[in-house]
Amino acid sequence: MASKLMDPIGRLMGLRYKSHPWHGVDIGPDAPSVLTCFIEMVPTDTVKYEVDKSSGYLKIDRPQKYSNVVPALYGFIPQTYSGPKVAEYAMEKTDKEDINGDSDPIDICILTEKEIVHGDILVEARPLGGFRMIDGNEADDKIIGVLNHDAVYGDYKDMNDIPPLVIDRLKHYFLTYKDLPGNKANTEITHIYGVDEAKDLISRSMSDYHEKFTNLDQMLSAVTI
Repeated sequence: MASKLMDPIGRLMGLRYKSHPWHGVDIGPDAPSVLTCFIEMVPTDTVKYEVDKSSGYLKIDRPQKYSNVVPALYGFIPQTYSGPKVAEYAMEKTDKEDINGDSDPIDICILTEKEIVHGDILVEARPLGGFRMIDGNEADDKIIGVLNHDAVYGDYKDMNDIPPLVIDRLKHYFLTYKDLPGNKANTEITHIYGVDEAKDLISRSMSDYHEKFTNLDQMLSAVTI
């Protein structure tokens, strides 16, 4: 699905203003097979960063209360949205009812052998699969990917290629990173799925995005410099 946001006016605006990483960055022409992703956190971070949805700037969400750190690059896929189609998919796969999308872009964790020391960057990645995570009654899928052309992980094609220890570390992080002292988060991972299901989920989230923000490209195109 080609983006309508990266028209000539949009590109000119990007020369003068910082593009919003959710709305102003193109997901890439080969999505969902190859994705442009925005990285919020890296394994050396001791606080949780996330993009402020209004301004597009990276902010401190909260200091980590425990010693767990994200075991890979962590961020989201631009121009995706966890909405009705993503929620419907979660209900179909889990047989649970009354699940909603979490109204955020789709999260992605990206494996690489390179030491990348800060977030607030764009990378190109390929999805390998994902965790079907339910947070309360909301679909909060975590796509697992690999940095495109990575020297060590670049030949991985599916979740089955990832060593079990790495899968366990990723699962542990996502099941505990929202915990607070005395208040355990209500999260669960119901399934681990492969590359085909990950691509299907991403495609649904792209459709959810374009339905949610159907007028955004029109508003941007109406802006004059």
